[in-house]
Amino acid sequence: MIAKNKKHQDDANFEFVPEFLNLAYSHIQKYPKSRQQSAVMPLLDLAQRQNDGWLSQSAIEYVAKLLEMAPVRVLEVATFYTMYNLKPVGKFHIQVCTNLPCWLRGATDVVKACKKTLEINVNETTNDNLFTLSEVECLGACVNAPMMQINDDFYEDLTEQSANDVLCKLRQGQKVNSGSQIGRHTCEPSNGLTSLKHQAKKVSQG
Repeated sequence: MIAKNKKHQDDANFEFVPEFLNLAYSHIQKYPKSRQQSAVMPLLDLAQRQNDGWLSQSAIEYVAKLLEMAPVRVLEVATFYTMYNLKPVGKFHIQVCTNLPCWLRGATDVVKACKKTLEINVNETTNDNLFTLSEVECLGACVNAPMMQINDDFYEDLTEQSANDVLCKLRQGQKVNSGSQIGRHTCEPSNGLTSLKHQAKKVSQG
């Protein structure tokens, strides 16, 4: 994972620092010369990471210039996907999935816990710029619903209490284990394996 910079880039002068520029060129080189604009999504992700979690107008225009695209075409991508932020976010961007599987498993309680603990509403940032709260569609961890994504990490099998615990630990600078908050191994059944409980015997090759 690439760490965020501590300061926002000047909105009028965004450009990749050498480390990010090298990564950008490595993404561009994955595509044929006639298709290199296909690298727009990973380049927007790099720009967002360098710019402390959001895409300024200058960053969008810079990516467009690098890929020889019209800026509006890059903006179309940035506004379509919720993974891109078009305004500054806190150090910890909390994205709570409220799609159907998570909703059925208690996502409403998770959102409630976030609002209560952080004392903000959805699409708001705390006064100390530490947390931003968002509701999003499916994040792809339906088996371990309800869940939320904080920056690059998933927190799964949440309850109102465990969501609160995660946020309080982050606020206090403590380490928080990502993944299932009930000790589930990956996406196995919550009550343990029901089949294939024993390791298969190795078959010798003749």
